[in-house]
Amino acid sequence: MSIIQTVCDFVYLYPLFMSFVWMIGALIFYFRLERKKDTPPEISVEPFFSILVPCHNEDEQVGETISHLVTLDYPNYEIILIDDGSTDGTAAKIHKLCEEHDNVRGVYLRKNQGKASALNIGCLVSRGELILTIDADALLDKQCLKWMAWHFEKFPRTGAITGNPRVINRTTLLGKIQIGEYSTIIGFIKRAQRILGKVLTVSGVIAAFRRQALLSVGFWSDDMITEDIDITWKLEKKFWDVRYEPRAVCWIFVPETLRGLWRQRVRWAQGGVEVLKKHDDIWQDWKQRRLWPIFTESACSILWVMAFWTLIILWAEQTFFGVPMPVRLLPPIPPMWTGSILALVCLMQFTLSICIDSQYDKRMFKYLFWIIWYPFVYWMVNAFAVIIAVPKALMKRKGTRAVWVSPDRGLEKIKSAEGK
Repeated sequence: MSIIQTVCDFVYLYPLFMSFVWMIGALIFYFRLERKKDTPPEISVEPFFSILVPCHNEDEQVGETISHLVTLDYPNYEIILIDDGSTDGTAAKIHKLCEEHDNVRGVYLRKNQGKASALNIGCLVSRGELILTIDADALLDKQCLKWMAWHFEKFPRTGAITGNPRVINRTTLLGKIQIGEYSTIIGFIKRAQRILGKVLTVSGVIAAFRRQALLSVGFWSDDMITEDIDITWKLEKKFWDVRYEPRAVCWIFVPETLRGLWRQRVRWAQGGVEVLKKHDDIWQDWKQRRLWPIFTESACSILWVMAFWTLIILWAEQTFFGVPMPVRLLPPIPPMWTGSILALVCLMQFTLSICIDSQYDKRMFKYLFWIIWYPFVYWMVNAFAVIIAVPKALMKRKGTRAVWVSPDRGLEKIKSAEGK
């Protein structure tokens, strides 16, 4: 068998195999840990939470976020807003919110130091034994803290819990497709990874941590562009348990422009490569063997993108320049029988995920038509993003601080900001 044929088989079989892994794992998770469990379990003690909200130029959004946080169905918590060198009216808005609510405090940084640094500083001034971190555009469900607290109280080795982000803005094709992505890709994978033993990453938009666990790993690293993936690996290398709680729901705004989506996906891809590069020492320690599968899966995902583009280039050379090859390569569009099988399996995954996640979003079924466009739109965007992100991650100077800018929050938010 030629090398080219091997690459072709890998490009086809890898996503097919992983789709079945995610579907089977997610179904096991659902029937064992999620089905018919609609109310938070009772606990004898309700531990104190500190909710950290890092903000950078969030004048338009932070007020709505706090209006949801102050009405949570939980007795013991505080809210800490960290202004990370904003250049708009965020600092003044935070000051006003602190005056309006007794359990809201503000921390003000003169210079943009990055989300990780903002979280570290917020953690140092917090009072809670449990830390919840959310983005400034996350609108928490009222029962969220109760679902999180149960895990920490019942399982002492629980170091972190990631919640279930749901998409608010659905005005464009990109927004509608991401509804399915957060269910069929992010939610499904987290369920399956939890069954397999290790979660690749907590969601940066909503995650809860045990303070003792954060202290044991030195808190967040300020030189990682995706601090959420890095903190997850640091905790799991110290043998803390990282869990997924789908009933800890929060509503978020997602990018609805190609530029915003592109920036987000390049950052995600670059962060993933940076984490693999930083934590490749797990292969030297047998005790870290439970991390080997998620490292392998992440590395194979990057390798798949490289193989995919290699085949595209080879097909173009064979078709347009007549370069002789041992295998006749088929055009990527329209898809042949292999592509049809992948599309069918993808549709199966979408349908299963919608059936499971519809309990958290009753309107999901109406977006099934739009979700099926995911492979054609997002696979291409993500594949391009990995090509750009890999060299950026590999050439990044160690110790360079990762700062941030406000993300694209959808067309309605963009129009509102431009109008002012």
